[in-house]
Amino acid sequence: MAWRARSVMDARLEFCRLACLECSNVSALCERFGISRQTGYVWLRRWQLGEPLEDRSRRPHVSPLRTEADLERSVLDIRDEHPAWGARKIARRLHDIGLDAPSASTVHAILNRHGRIDPKAGDRLAAGRFEREAPNLLWQMDFKGRMQLSCGKWCHPLTIIDDHSRFAIGIEACLDEQLETVRGRLEPILRRYGLPMAIYTDNGNPWGTGVPNQWTRLRVWLLKLGIQLIHARPYHPQGRGKNERFHRSLKAEVIDFATLTGQAQAQKAFDRWRDIYNHHRPHQGIGMAVPASRYNPSPRSFPQRLPEPAYDSGEITRSVSSTKGYISFKGQNWRVPGAFKSERLAIRPLNRDGLYGVFFGATQIAKIDLKTTT
Repeated sequence: MAWRARSVMDARLEFCRLACLECSNVSALCERFGISRQTGYVWLRRWQLGEPLEDRSRRPHVSPLRTEADLERSVLDIRDEHPAWGARKIARRLHDIGLDAPSASTVHAILNRHGRIDPKAGDRLAAGRFEREAPNLLWQMDFKGRMQLSCGKWCHPLTIIDDHSRFAIGIEACLDEQLETVRGRLEPILRRYGLPMAIYTDNGNPWGTGVPNQWTRLRVWLLKLGIQLIHARPYHPQGRGKNERFHRSLKAEVIDFATLTGQAQAQKAFDRWRDIYNHHRPHQGIGMAVPASRYNPSPRSFPQRLPEPAYDSGEITRSVSSTKGYISFKGQNWRVPGAFKSERLAIRPLNRDGLYGVFFGATQIAKIDLKTTT
């Protein structure tokens, strides 16, 4: 759809940033962005020479004649541009753009002196959390919760972040939370950033059925891609703390400050903030670094054709009906998860007589016990 098209400048900027990350595969990125290697290296060379590829000014930020008043002005400018940022983030951002940044307490005093903050407010310390040791080992995916646009429609922001780096893989302005919508938004992201090893979600639709570890069509699709879908434990929201914290930032820095008239404008606002979040906004949970400094695209590319499980010629296999979740074995019908309708499964003996496992590829999805009637 036309409203989803990114500008040429945005695509070039995203390509160059990903290509400059450590261990990036430029050839693979060129294929994912649909360009030749020659074009990719032209963009990258221009980027490395400082030639403009984005709408931001490339002028130097450092001036040896900068005065204390100029520094205060810089603090206030950053605060005005990002009203939800606290003193620590502003101090780190000043450092990142090449200024002799004051301490966070000094920045806080400047903000307080100029009436930019509530005197009762203060930055909260980030709680220590477990994180994966490298990018793309685990992504976290969730809907933020619906928000009403000024046109009257409801928007359901779909967010995807990398567990290790906190890099925002995607923020998608969806009009519903249906399977086809999620898959339609997720596939281009997987084609651009590669395949993670696992994706962590809650137990709600479309990735769950309300019960942990239940099979859904989305989970089966991800399994074919070699991506494990991990469901959170019920009533343990702390397991999704990174998602929850990301959603609070999205609300505080975008949703609470913008009047979004429609889906296209919402997507544009999300894209702009994602760029800030990934490349400019210091993140307290990773030592005030920016997420892009810790992220690399996955080396596992999206396949040209969706893989199907392969079975040995001597194995017992059954095809599941397209309408009912049953297979026939030993003269009886046995129930299998409905998400596997129209799929081909293997039946393999387990560790005792009469007990069989039902497998989709190498993954066991059900059991058959001939000694029971269920």
